[in-house]
Amino acid sequence: MRKSSTAAIALLLMLVLAVQAVAGNGSGTKVTSEQDKRKAEYIFLQAQAYKVRDSLASYYDLIKHAYHIDSTNTAIAYYHGYLQLLNDNSSQADKERGLSLMQRHVEAHPEDYYEATFFADACMNMGKQDVALATMERLAQLNPTKTEVLIRLASAYVSNEKFTEALQTYEKIEEFEGKSIEITARKVMLCSQLGDTIGAIDQMRRLYNEAPSSVDYNLVMSELFGAYNMKDSALYYLDRAQMLEPDNGNVYFAKAQYYDEIGDTVNYDKEIYNALVSPDLDVDTKLDVLTQYTSMQLMRNDSTQRVNNLFKVLIGQHPHEPKVHELYSMYLSSMKDYRAAAEEIEYELDLDPTDTQAWQRLMVVNMWDENYPGAIKAAQKAIEYNPDNIDLYRYIAPAYFQMKEYDQAIATYDKALSLVNKDEDGELYSDILGGKGDIMVELGDTTAGFQLYDEALAIFPGNTSIMNNYAYFLALNNMDLDRAESMAAKAVYANPDNATFIDTYAWVYFKKKNYDMALLYIRSAISNSDAPSSDILEHYGDILFMTGDEEGALKQWEKALELDSENELLRKKVENKTYYEK
Repeated sequence: MRKSSTAAIALLLMLVLAVQAVAGNGSGTKVTSEQDKRKAEYIFLQAQAYKVRDSLASYYDLIKHAYHIDSTNTAIAYYHGYLQLLNDNSSQADKERGLSLMQRHVEAHPEDYYEATFFADACMNMGKQDVALATMERLAQLNPTKTEVLIRLASAYVSNEKFTEALQTYEKIEEFEGKSIEITARKVMLCSQLGDTIGAIDQMRRLYNEAPSSVDYNLVMSELFGAYNMKDSALYYLDRAQMLEPDNGNVYFAKAQYYDEIGDTVNYDKEIYNALVSPDLDVDTKLDVLTQYTSMQLMRNDSTQRVNNLFKVLIGQHPHEPKVHELYSMYLSSMKDYRAAAEEIEYELDLDPTDTQAWQRLMVVNMWDENYPGAIKAAQKAIEYNPDNIDLYRYIAPAYFQMKEYDQAIATYDKALSLVNKDEDGELYSDILGGKGDIMVELGDTTAGFQLYDEALAIFPGNTSIMNNYAYFLALNNMDLDRAESMAAKAVYANPDNATFIDTYAWVYFKKKNYDMALLYIRSAISNSDAPSSDILEHYGDILFMTGDEEGALKQWEKALELDSENELLRKKVENKTYYEK
């Protein structure tokens, strides 16, 4: 895992340890010195550089320390409270206190736009719609012409079930921006909430009357009447839209949706089919229709057979159109049918063998399918048409690496290096050197590998991927763990959501026998990974074992072994229920 600069972090830690003494006056009221205020602001500014999302990670501590140093700084208090709300482990009382800290700043500085909006959102999430509304009303008074504020204010009115006020706010927005489908749709919704069907239809007619020949407006009118179950009127506006633009693929698609909603599957497929076979529609429009249809089917988790059949229809209509095969290959890739996707790309390349991008896509799809020989073959073909394309070499070298053809991988990286001017593109040159270094380490020549890492970092000091790999291999070999920690920390702070980087940071702490910090970061790595790798799960088990949780360790090792059944060391851990050094 990586971090920011070692010097900066060391300074922060020194500050954290140095600011515990707090002066008090005779009445016992806490007094913050000017020196402590500056320290707190420095720590706060450093912490604010990190992106806080779902995982609080280590920078939460920096804000917390800044708050403990100077709780009078409302900005620091605001973010301390904000992080309490984000922390899943916070109790309800902690979250209430956090919201109160945020409110203190917002009331003292109502002009702080973003803090006020975040606070209003937090209030909404905490069920305090009235406080959110009061906040947005105050912000709207300060920003009377800012439509972003007015939109949020209208939403706050809706949450407080003040539909009339929300409607009036949307009317004010239209005064500034004119009528739009989006705002009209919201006004229609409010009329519905008020039980005013006539008003809802009137709102739409006002928009429609501004441009009755607009296909988009006719489609929206159809949606409105469909929502009110006025199917005949809905179909009327669809027919009118089709009369205005007979070749508009969106109209075909809207009609298909209409028939889908009323359960008429025959006409549903008919309209989609009509769009695809119509001689009046060009192939790009047909592709747009099929793209929308495919996306809808994927969202619905519907049967893929319809999609496959329609692609076959389109391919039958346009067998020599590369874009059709390209779209189909993309769809098949999204379904993880990489072999079929590769076949479609091959059809595409039969039509245009000089398409370098298609060769690259074939290479990538084969990599996803772990068909490394196929990936290499595709890359070599692409290189024939574009011998100076550096990206091709960067793809083909890892493929050789996966096949354990290390000499070929090194030769490919060397070819890539010969094509790059390190003075003009130091970052790319650094990446390639790092890839070559990975191979040397894999071959057991850590001296050569680490030398390449050093050279790569000298050219581009900000290469966090190399820092991560360097730190991990140093830790794996129990070498220079302080430097490993520094590099891992820099990588993590530059990429706070990267599970692999966080895992490396945890592993370095593990090797330093700092198991509490190792546990903190490995859990962060797990939370930032949709599907934790075998390595991460194994590390989690190792760390749990060293913290005394042998049962928890075994569970993680078993999960890891399911993903990497050929890992003999891991199997040994599971069978003997104990940790073994790698």
